[in-house]
Amino acid sequence: MGVLRHRPRRSAFSRMREMPQPGRVSQPMSRALITLDTPDDRARAARWCRDLPRGTRVEFKKTKRTLPQNARMWSMLTDVALQKEHCGRRYTPDLWKILMMHGCGLEVQMIPSLNNDTLIPWGQSSSDLSKEEMTDLIEFMFAWGAENGIIWSDPALRSLIASAPNRGYLASPSTAPADDASVPA
Repeated sequence: MGVLRHRPRRSAFSRMREMPQPGRVSQPMSRALITLDTPDDRARAARWCRDLPRGTRVEFKKTKRTLPQNARMWSMLTDVALQKEHCGRRYTPDLWKILMMHGCGLEVQMIPSLNNDTLIPWGQSSSDLSKEEMTDLIEFMFAWGAENGIIWSDPALRSLIASAPNRGYLASPSTAPADDASVPA
């Protein structure tokens, strides 16, 4: 009886090294990601596109949301989860995120589980949002929180609320500053 050997999965980095290079035959690659920061990055992306087989898909995305934006979003979602009920129930920050993303107009749907006992969120992930989309989401959450009496734990949000009557943020959330974390830190 032969021994079944497990072949370890290759890392994304090792697959990226297999990308087509001029004058070299390489194995097909399933996915690769390049962030276009330097002229060399752009040249490498152009070379890959030129050398890939016909029918290969290429996707372009705006700059991804930042870590400070993500931290602010989760802080705000936790504040909401601790302070508010929805339809008579308390929800986790994860479920509030789905509600807020849907309220902000991002693509989120609920589908029934296989045993029909619950609903499962399906749609856009917050980790896939661009900086601009995350700014819109945070501004929406800020405006919703202001309308629903949320007391933010983040001192920057509390100071923004204190200055809101003079700056008009509560009346028009789209006028709030749009730096990396959506509001002043």
